[in-house]
Amino acid sequence: MEDIENQFAYLASLLGERSRALMLWSLLDGRAYTATELAICANISPQAASNHLVKLVNAQLLSVEKQGRHRYYRYHNDDVAQAIESLAGLIPNLPQPKLRPIAKGITYARTCYDHLAGKAGVQITEGLIAREVLKVTHQQYIVTDTIGKPWFQSLNIDVDSLQRQKRSFARKCLDWSERKHHLAGSLGAALLQVMLNKQWVRKKEHSREVVITQMGKMALEKELGIIL
Repeated sequence: MEDIENQFAYLASLLGERSRALMLWSLLDGRAYTATELAICANISPQAASNHLVKLVNAQLLSVEKQGRHRYYRYHNDDVAQAIESLAGLIPNLPQPKLRPIAKGITYARTCYDHLAGKAGVQITEGLIAREVLKVTHQQYIVTDTIGKPWFQSLNIDVDSLQRQKRSFARKCLDWSERKHHLAGSLGAALLQVMLNKQWVRKKEHSREVVITQMGKMALEKELGIIL
């Protein structure tokens, strides 16, 4: 037990250091970065970034892949991305004005690792539940047999194949800006990829922000009865 407590304390200390926390946060866009790029994100020297990255790789929070002259860093697995996004959900609520400000930028629509988040991500998830495509349980979403599977199949998303993958399938992810859950896991990732392929959404360069296209707004209103 003491060994587990020590490991947990060490892991918490890795996440609690500001520069490492900023680098881990930057990786939530799902891309791999070099040490130099992560140093810029954390506003530290490349040498300092390399020292931090060694610790994160040794703790299996990050993986590193060498390609040519560069070494690229990314999350070690999906669980790390889930943990980082979940930590953001612990940020204390700020005092809210009487009228809640309109969501815009990354609070309106953004990538959360490999799935859609923000107000748009939450609304789409709620639309899937309202249309009985998804059913909610305590920890996850379940695709309904009569409505859900045919709906995803119409988008060429093979639910059975995704469920066989070695990762969470339809996980509930607490959205740090909306304070509600959105769809994550392999199903959330597949849905975002389809939306990108169909040009319902597009990513902004050098940003986690996602733009909902006019075509996407029309399609989502038709498919899920939501207005974005």
